[in-house]
Amino acid sequence: MLDRNSPLPLHVQLEEIIKAGIENEEWPPNTVIPSENELSKRYGISRMTVRSVITRLVHEGLLYSVPGKGTFVAEPKIVSSPLSQMGIREQLEQMGYKTSTKLLSIEKTEMPAGIAKKMQLGKDTAVYEVKRIRFVKGEPLSIHTSWIPADFCPDLEQKDLEGAQLCDILEKDYQHEIVKIVETLESTTATAGESKLLQIKESAPLLLLEDIIFTKGDVPMEYSRVLFRGDKIKLKLEFNKTV
Repeated sequence: MLDRNSPLPLHVQLEEIIKAGIENEEWPPNTVIPSENELSKRYGISRMTVRSVITRLVHEGLLYSVPGKGTFVAEPKIVSSPLSQMGIREQLEQMGYKTSTKLLSIEKTEMPAGIAKKMQLGKDTAVYEVKRIRFVKGEPLSIHTSWIPADFCPDLEQKDLEGAQLCDILEKDYQHEIVKIVETLESTTATAGESKLLQIKESAPLLLLEDIIFTKGDVPMEYSRVLFRGDKIKLKLEFNKTV
């Protein structure tokens, strides 16, 4: 029950109760939670307060709403390590998820000025731009866009870009050993095009992971931009203290 003498606001207490119910599997994934009216009567608070809590939990990806049916518990977020440690597809498959990849496009073009600056290459450098979408259990999880100098990978369009990981192709087919990865992570929101591909609402939260991959001689060979659905994944970082 809610403690009306607690310094915690009632809406925060209700949020913690619902989160505890999800964590303890009182409501397993894909099961309906009590309605706004039921929660309002059970805890003696207004439906408006209940609605605001549910809306916030939907936004966080813990719940999802089905019009005419109710609010359901979402599948737990996938916990991923940084891609510099292991590719996302490899991580997912090790966790037992069924994955698939769809190649959206590959074209030979000039490197965009902003990316050329990040890779310290000339703007007139010819690159392959590869855009793919990753699915988990049939649902879109992430959009992957990579730019690779064309000199590093002649005839890249002939490779299996759906069945193989791009980093494996660069290492195994073109003998470009990966020696360093510079990785940045930030939050962003989905554009109209991204929301359509990921089957989410426009402006929904996303995680943007950017990688610059270097080969021998500290030479940059790939810049990648991965957009993850914020309601489907969270990134786990682990640091070992050195003495």
